[in-house]
Amino acid sequence: MTLPAVEPGADEQAAGVPVTLPVGEPGADGQAAGERVGAAVGDAGGGRKQRSGRAKPAPEPTPLLDDTELRGALEAILLVVDEPVSELTLAQVLEQPAERIGPMLDDIAAGYTAAGHGFDLRRAAGGWRLYTRPEYASYVERFILDGQSVRLTQAALETLAVVAYKQPVTRSRISAIRGVNCDGVIRTLVSRGLVEECGTESDSGAYLYRTTTMFLEKLGLNSLDDLPPLAPFLPDDVEELADASR
Repeated sequence: MTLPAVEPGADEQAAGVPVTLPVGEPGADGQAAGERVGAAVGDAGGGRKQRSGRAKPAPEPTPLLDDTELRGALEAILLVVDEPVSELTLAQVLEQPAERIGPMLDDIAAGYTAAGHGFDLRRAAGGWRLYTRPEYASYVERFILDGQSVRLTQAALETLAVVAYKQPVTRSRISAIRGVNCDGVIRTLVSRGLVEECGTESDSGAYLYRTTTMFLEKLGLNSLDDLPPLAPFLPDDVEELADASR
């Protein structure tokens, strides 16, 4: 038996029964409904965006340095580095595009070479660093080995003077003349090659010290006889203190 087709009622639609609608162009009512739904969804979305707060403005880009300032900044950094520094590190420190750093360093290196400076800028170990030129290596070596003068402390100078004028002399006598313990200072002078041991005292067995040939060379003296007279600068009781310490 064939049952007549019936339209689904409201109860059936509410129960979830699928409803087949005829396919066709939406009418004016459909278009209006769609527009209303779209507008409602748009308004809801806009409301959520507004509630989330305003977007933060993007930070302003760091201004580009002109070539003169960039060159000066790179040279200043390269003067203080103790190991090769990479182009990326330089770009990050200066907050400049990395593609500007390499060409500028090449230009600086070429300028040093063309000007005939005693140093040059080289790529080394993945970075850049200033180096002295090989043709001047002998002068640099001479300066490092012989050219640097090491200043002695006041205590070392006083102790050296006592040894120079009273040699051979024991540590205890030096300490008595200076009024302070001089063991550490003596070790320093020995390590510098200015003072050396020269036997022991017969009575006490204490080590005796004297100045070395280097001492004469550093002072430009031919012998100890060329030392200036010291008596005018000594207090009257120096000999008494020295004798008491023996």
